[in-house]
Amino acid sequence: MPHFNRNPPASAAASRGPATSRAASKKSAEISSGDEKFRALKKELSSKKQLYEDPDFPAQPKSIFYSRQPPRPFEWKRPHELCDNPRFFVGGASRFDVRQGELGDCWLLAAVASLSMHPQLFDLVVPQDQDFTDADYCGVVRFRFWQFGEWTDVLVDDRLPTYNNRLVFMHSTDSNEFWSALLEKAYAKMMGSYEALKGGSASEAMEDFTGGITEFYDLRQSTPPSLFQTMVKANKRSSLMGCSIEADPNQIEAQLSNGLIMGHAYSITDVRTVEVNLRGKKGAVQLLRIRNPWGNEAEWKGAWGDSSPEWSILSEDEKKKMGLSFDDDGEFWMSFQDFCSNFQKLEICHLGPDSLNEEQLGAPDKNKRRWEALTHNSAWRKRVSAGGCRNYLDTFWTNPQFRVKVIDPDEDDDENKGSIIVGLMQKNMRKKRSEGLDLHTIGYAIYRIKDGDDRPLDLKFFKCTASVAKAPAFINLREVCGRHKLDPGTYVIVPSTFEPNQEAEFLLRIYSETKNESGEMDDVTTVEEVQVNRTLMVARISPVKFIFYTYRMFWSYFCYINKPKICFVKLFSIHIG
Repeated sequence: MPHFNRNPPASAAASRGPATSRAASKKSAEISSGDEKFRALKKELSSKKQLYEDPDFPAQPKSIFYSRQPPRPFEWKRPHELCDNPRFFVGGASRFDVRQGELGDCWLLAAVASLSMHPQLFDLVVPQDQDFTDADYCGVVRFRFWQFGEWTDVLVDDRLPTYNNRLVFMHSTDSNEFWSALLEKAYAKMMGSYEALKGGSASEAMEDFTGGITEFYDLRQSTPPSLFQTMVKANKRSSLMGCSIEADPNQIEAQLSNGLIMGHAYSITDVRTVEVNLRGKKGAVQLLRIRNPWGNEAEWKGAWGDSSPEWSILSEDEKKKMGLSFDDDGEFWMSFQDFCSNFQKLEICHLGPDSLNEEQLGAPDKNKRRWEALTHNSAWRKRVSAGGCRNYLDTFWTNPQFRVKVIDPDEDDDENKGSIIVGLMQKNMRKKRSEGLDLHTIGYAIYRIKDGDDRPLDLKFFKCTASVAKAPAFINLREVCGRHKLDPGTYVIVPSTFEPNQEAEFLLRIYSETKNESGEMDDVTTVEEVQVNRTLMVARISPVKFIFYTYRMFWSYFCYINKPKICFVKLFSIHIG
């Protein structure tokens, strides 16, 4: 029966510590279960002396394209059929192992390159205990991805699409290294096909590799004054970062005169301030290191690029600290000022309790506060709970509603406000492309309510009440995310599609961060002094009131049914108490 999600009341909400412990325990259990299944499969294959052939992702054209036949006959081959000494890793994993093939999935490559720079995160996604030279090799490899609140093991066989004995899609610089090609295959399996990976946002893969939540910055608007410090601290906390320039509608991946590519996803691989010495005067320059997943000479040609004269004002010691090299490898440096002037979108994927803890990540300061997240799974159902945005006021109130409490604001904040990050993610829409479906345009609105009011909000409320905050935009991305500074109090979050009657399952995540035991504050890169109440909107009414509300709903339907536009009435489960 359609219903409002229901969680324990405020008094029963778990504290920050147990919530983090539960997330870690759940992740450990999921990993342990995946390990057991993998070992069992290898044991079975070894006993039969068979090489694994994945029945769920067969070596057939339908695993590559769902809308057409391959442009030429691809041949699926195992690594030992492509070279004499195949290895899963050659000299360990590196961001330079990731090179783009014929598939338009640069967004995925940018995320993989960023992931490879964080060994603990990388080892979670790409387990190290596998190679083609192992005694128990049987043609099966595994990877782990986060999917809508859970870590999932994805097993694939090691057959890869080739043409003329060369890999067609993602590959490594070393021709006998195969982890990146097989990672792409496992991700394609999870999404339904290789073609399903065409076009996307790096944030999707960054979240699937970490379980984190991504904030978006539109650099065409005014740049936040603290953005560079936000990026510095995000980099220290192992956050993954990507950037891009809006595509030219008339040309695919057009190259600008400055060397940058439009409609192309880049990964940000370092953020630092360097000391310079110009004519006896010392100063500091804010620099970013950025990588083009093509891994070639298509690099930034401006100041601090590979052939820039600016490098002459850096000492040799400073260059050594930076690990400076000027190869045609797709990686380059540029100043933060030039970055903001030339790139248009920045994505920062913050790690949360579904990611590794700080001890595992080797964080520079173990007293740093961690993100804490609350997650709610729900769905928009046609004529039941898919009311569309507020433009459709008569049905907007039928959308699922979630109650959240913002308390204990930052004492040093003169505005006396607290903050939350809200992430709304629609599920499995990329996988449904083969069915002719695609991402909906989604967003959310936040409303202030009286403390203690736990009734679902009705049409009358929304007619008379304006939202206090909303999603940065209604947009057709997998996830829309926003950071909101709010007065302490109780709020209701209403997630919706832009138009009514568009069906999808979704995950709502609410990120907050409270003081740790040291009391350290970090109001630049983290959420200040907020706790989120897990209580959702649930009606607690007597049987008499149940009859009254049921009558009112059907009366509403009767009143609106003859209007030119259709009004759908929300039926919700009611807790009798």
